[in-house]
Amino acid sequence: MIDYKKIIADKLDVPVSREELTSMITETADDTFGDFALPCFRLARSMRMSPVAIAEKLAADFETDEHIVKAEAVNGYLNFFVNRLEMTWEVISDVFAARGHYGDSDIGAGKTVCIDYSSVNICKSFHIGHLSTTAIGSALYKIYSALGYRVVGINHLGDYGTQFGKMIVAFKLWGDRTIAEKEGVAELQRLYVKFHREEPSHPELTEQAREWFARIEKGDPEAQELFEFFKRVTLEEVMTIYDRLNVRFDSWNGESFFNDKMEGPLQLLRDKGLITESQGAQVVDLSEYDMPPCLLVKSDGSSLYATRDIAAAIWRKKEYDFDKCLYVVAYQQNLHFKQFFKVLDLAGFEWAKDLVHVAFGMVSLEDGAMSTRKGNVVLLKDVINKAVDKAGEIIEAKNPGLPNRDKVAEQVGVGAVLFSALENSRIKDIVFSYDRVLNFDGETSPYLQYTYARCNSILEKAGDYKSSCVPGDYRALDNPETLRLIKLIGSFPQTVLDAAAKYEPSLISALLIDIAQAFNRFYIAHRVISDNAAEQNARLQVVEATAAVLKRGLALLGIEAPDKM
Repeated sequence: MIDYKKIIADKLDVPVSREELTSMITETADDTFGDFALPCFRLARSMRMSPVAIAEKLAADFETDEHIVKAEAVNGYLNFFVNRLEMTWEVISDVFAARGHYGDSDIGAGKTVCIDYSSVNICKSFHIGHLSTTAIGSALYKIYSALGYRVVGINHLGDYGTQFGKMIVAFKLWGDRTIAEKEGVAELQRLYVKFHREEPSHPELTEQAREWFARIEKGDPEAQELFEFFKRVTLEEVMTIYDRLNVRFDSWNGESFFNDKMEGPLQLLRDKGLITESQGAQVVDLSEYDMPPCLLVKSDGSSLYATRDIAAAIWRKKEYDFDKCLYVVAYQQNLHFKQFFKVLDLAGFEWAKDLVHVAFGMVSLEDGAMSTRKGNVVLLKDVINKAVDKAGEIIEAKNPGLPNRDKVAEQVGVGAVLFSALENSRIKDIVFSYDRVLNFDGETSPYLQYTYARCNSILEKAGDYKSSCVPGDYRALDNPETLRLIKLIGSFPQTVLDAAAKYEPSLISALLIDIAQAFNRFYIAHRVISDNAAEQNARLQVVEATAAVLKRGLALLGIEAPDKM
């Protein structure tokens, strides 16, 4: 697309750099005031004139051309009008030329981004609290891939700790392998909850759990076999959920993988004089940086999350030579990431600056926080199933003859669940509600999917309009409704870049909603299928471009777009 900001900046004679001037030029909120605007207030001091006088002088001196057809001063702003028919043609041409990959680029060619997300816990239910990290991480994976990066998706499994000693004790006391094979994680979860209910009145269970975990660490055959059984049962179940959510990973190296990789980093920190002893524990003092000490080894010699995360970061840098490593984890872990990032920085790892905590808000239930130990969770598979069932009911009521009805219901239901985690700023807390997630009206994924299907229906009704050899009359697109839609479509590539730079998939979600709403206003205001072939073909190009962008945008969020609904 033509870089209108650069063209405008090159034509203005003001005492700021071209880079700064370009950043000052913004798109207008109201098309009646032009397409781009330069607020002149920041120029008042250097130019020793009022903003109003500056805008008027620059407007008088501005030389229009085939791209920028008008410059107008309004209350200290310099507004610019572009050649709107040219802009429309450029946007539509760019969408068609991209062949389904509009917004993709090679900006990340030769660079690697590691993304640590989802990180399910073995023996624990895959519940709604895992939705945000899974959906955000997966969307970032797809966004960075579209921008040409080599992306490594990492599922840092929670497969280490005394809880596995507890699981073995519970399984040997109350478990049955046949039932566990049949019921899966639900049975393991039942045993885990039962252990914690019995533990207060039977303290000997705690000691037995420690002993069994120690046997896991030492490679005891029975302990290892049970641990691997728990892991297999868990992963078989969660893989079905990942498949439904269109989520993938390239590495499944969890905490246990780094169990034998911690001593090297610990010795390095000792050699650099960073580790001190505190009440028998080994810590790194971070008081100089307004943080509590980073605890690495407890007084009993056991390691902690920070120790394993430090070892994992060092291993990942050696293995993948990443340019950036993202950790998609809730904001409650802010201090943890600040601490171990700082420890790596103090250890002299220059790449510590490339570690990024992509924080997101917590998910809670309407009646309070979730707790795996208490069994107070909403299973993600139940949410997905409920959403798919509701989608099926709506399809049955509105379009019972729809081909592939079950497949479409799956696409719509899964899309609704994913979009619920991607529609708002990731840092926002979410109080989970079935009514909210399963709302198929308004600014939702089903609304986007339906708009895409409507575009396809219009194009199907028109037939092969391009074979008519009738050129589109772009004058039919010179109206406020089409202009707004075209501008939004034209902003899609930059929005994809912004979503990656800010680690914020919701930027794409918001733009897709804007595009869908603008399309429906366009569709209501202007008859697409008409007797005037030239006008019809121009408007059909807008419809086809809209469909392409909606489908690509949804794909970057991990959501499928059914051709018919």
